[in-house]
Amino acid sequence: MASTEPKLENREEEEEAAGADDEDTGAQVAPIVKLEEVTVSTGEENEDAIVDLKAKLYRFDKDGNQWKERGAGTVKLLKHKETGKVRLVMRQSKTLKICANHLVLPTMTLQEHAGNEKSCLWHAPDFADGELKDELFCLRFASIENCKSFMEMFQEVAESQKKVENEDGSTAAGLLEKLSVEDKKAEEKSEDKAEDKTKEGDGKDENPSKDTEKKDESASA
Repeated sequence: MASTEPKLENREEEEEAAGADDEDTGAQVAPIVKLEEVTVSTGEENEDAIVDLKAKLYRFDKDGNQWKERGAGTVKLLKHKETGKVRLVMRQSKTLKICANHLVLPTMTLQEHAGNEKSCLWHAPDFADGELKDELFCLRFASIENCKSFMEMFQEVAESQKKVENEDGSTAAGLLEKLSVEDKKAEEKSEDKAEDKTKEGDGKDENPSKDTEKKDESASA
């Protein structure tokens, strides 16, 4: 019967050789591609977060007559530093995809979902998909306290936006009044220029007639 020892010895030698190849030589290998840090803009740089809570968002599907989950993540109320306008933005936790994005308007109201104190409902013209759509949303929070806190802050913000709209209306009215005054002045200037040209034209017509009379008198003499 043939012995298997030589084969085992050969296998051990092969394993030792393979182990030698895997030994750390201490050499440092530079990466082939150097990755540079890239600054990602979220579009929220000029806004301050008033509310920042975790929740799950649902959208009512009119065609299917049922609620559909839109995403789970963080819902925020963001106030613009310059304009004072506030918008609701919600992103999915893993992909950061926007699942709700709309301005908070004075006409908006939140109401509790029937039979669930952790959820609230509201209508909004939403822009999450890149175009305005009238949506019925439902937010479900982890606790009743978070839901009540969000609803109170939302209604407070909606009330505050009445003042912002009034200020925008006053500013727009002022700009329109200024434009109308400037237009009136421009019209008056154009009318004055037209009158001046008419007078100049009349003056030029008088001079040739006088020259003609003089010529006629000299010819008759």
